[in-house]
Amino acid sequence: MDAITEASSAREAVERLMEARADVIFLDVSMPKTNGMQLAEALHKLKNPPAVVFVTAYSEYALEAFDVDAIDYLMKPVETDRLNQALDKVQSRVKPQPQSHSSVERIPVVKSGRKVLVPIDQIRYIEAKDDYSCIYTDDDRYLSTISLAKLEQKLAPHGFFRVHRGYIVNLEYVEDVEVVSSGILQLGINGIEGKKISVSRRRVVALKRALGL
Repeated sequence: MDAITEASSAREAVERLMEARADVIFLDVSMPKTNGMQLAEALHKLKNPPAVVFVTAYSEYALEAFDVDAIDYLMKPVETDRLNQALDKVQSRVKPQPQSHSSVERIPVVKSGRKVLVPIDQIRYIEAKDDYSCIYTDDDRYLSTISLAKLEQKLAPHGFFRVHRGYIVNLEYVEDVEVVSSGILQLGINGIEGKKISVSRRRVVALKRALGL
């Protein structure tokens, strides 16, 4: 549970801060001896300073408040809407919002004559088709104008491996590894029934290492 503490002077505020770190401080400019602006300036120099919101009757200090990185400057008497705005700013500073899932990597493809963005974690494997790349998910197939070489560069950091000059596979969906004639490996892909992908001889060692075999 969050704790709320009061202090009647800058000195007392510092003493409280030494006892426990504060996320945010609501300060008046007019305080005994050291005023609120001087306290905010001192706090601003700390490595991890608390957020500061001024609540005061003195409008002339607003520019100085900006210099000490105050989150907001409220004038007395404080209206409820302005207080709520300040609290929203505090919430954003103290507890940043999580990143949107829209940052998930996606690949532009063509489907039925229109552009579609396919999340890379849905891709099982990619096959070279003439001047195109054919991207397979568990339930669909898409064409991309991006070359297999460029897709390899883009997807390698995300767990994709080029097993053959004509194939890139998502290692997360490799279901089984089978040794066929002459030591050639074939991969079974989860979600793609009946599909076996051959592994180039020169890529066998690196693939085994990537799969932990």
